[in-house]
Amino acid sequence: MLIRVRGDGDLGVCVELLRGVHERAGYPINWPAEPARWLTPEAALGCWVAVSGGRVVGHVVLTGVGDGAEVERLFVDPEAMGQGIGRRLLEHCVTTAAGLGRALALEVVDNRGAAVHLYRRAGWREVRRTAIDWGGEHASELIRFVAPGSELAGSDRS
Repeated sequence: MLIRVRGDGDLGVCVELLRGVHERAGYPINWPAEPARWLTPEAALGCWVAVSGGRVVGHVVLTGVGDGAEVERLFVDPEAMGQGIGRRLLEHCVTTAAGLGRALALEVVDNRGAAVHLYRRAGWREVRRTAIDWGGEHASELIRFVAPGSELAGSDRS
């Protein structure tokens, strides 16, 4: 598996992959009105894809938030789950943020999905839960995690 910068030609494939993830795994909970734009936040420090067997099987974005960084838009093709792709994308963000001198965090809904388990197994630490009203019947809380060794542990950054 290769992790590389997401190219312009990858965006359509990523939207299709996201559609499959949404339908099968419920991520994102609410389908974005403009999925290609949603996959490219204005504060992006970088967008990457995981490629296996010549096809895109995962995606992640690292965004800048103040002097820190956030992992966003992390998803893996449901057909490729269990191969360590999500973990590798997450590790790529940890390495990139460290290289930029930025503490790293992320937020995820508590919908009993694989993402929460991935973050805990990777050594991320839960620091806060916030009630949400936009998750419908799928989720009622947003969980904030900080990366192992992160200085954001006591921060209320969102």
